[in-house]
Amino acid sequence: MRPNKFLQLLKTRGPLTAKEIAEELGITNEGARQQLVRLSEDGLVKYVSSTKGVGRPVQVYELTEQGNTSFPNSHAALTVQLLDTIKEQLGEEALDTVIASREAETVKRYKVILRDCSDLESLISGYTAIRTHEGYMAEFRKEDNGEYLLFENNCPIGAAASSCKHFCQSDMRILQKILGGEVTVERMDHIASGERRCTYRIKSQTYQQQ
Repeated sequence: MRPNKFLQLLKTRGPLTAKEIAEELGITNEGARQQLVRLSEDGLVKYVSSTKGVGRPVQVYELTEQGNTSFPNSHAALTVQLLDTIKEQLGEEALDTVIASREAETVKRYKVILRDCSDLESLISGYTAIRTHEGYMAEFRKEDNGEYLLFENNCPIGAAASSCKHFCQSDMRILQKILGGEVTVERMDHIASGERRCTYRIKSQTYQQQ
């Protein structure tokens, strides 16, 4: 199933009211509610009560587990089965070798694509584009203090990452290797830990706010 614009919005923005969704998509409140009811009946979204600021709780919509499966997962069941087979038949060291090989090939491929990037922001922008193309639904923003926040709203290897945490550690190393030694990378949020998205804080050690 291909995610529709409602599911895409909830995936990237998190829980939203029907009014907020209507404003984002440029449709009427009633049109948004009707579509949300249909998605709820299909088991793709659910509504919960949330307190936003001062006042009574409001009804917000968010993706269900089934709704999240609408997004790329890179053949999750097969991947997990292969990982389990490697661990059982060849041991943890063999799995580490596989992950290290994937990491090296990924860094090599990314660096070829990003070879013309001349500064940190262009590197982050290019990296974001690559990851979005690969199904991570990535985006970034620059903070007032010169730091960057990189968001990955989807994890196409989520099942593999849940089965083997080494994949998440490897992805951190990939990002660090692409950005270079003058940059520090810190993971703030983590999909594999049950959070809505992965968030990375990126800080240049040579940056000085003007």
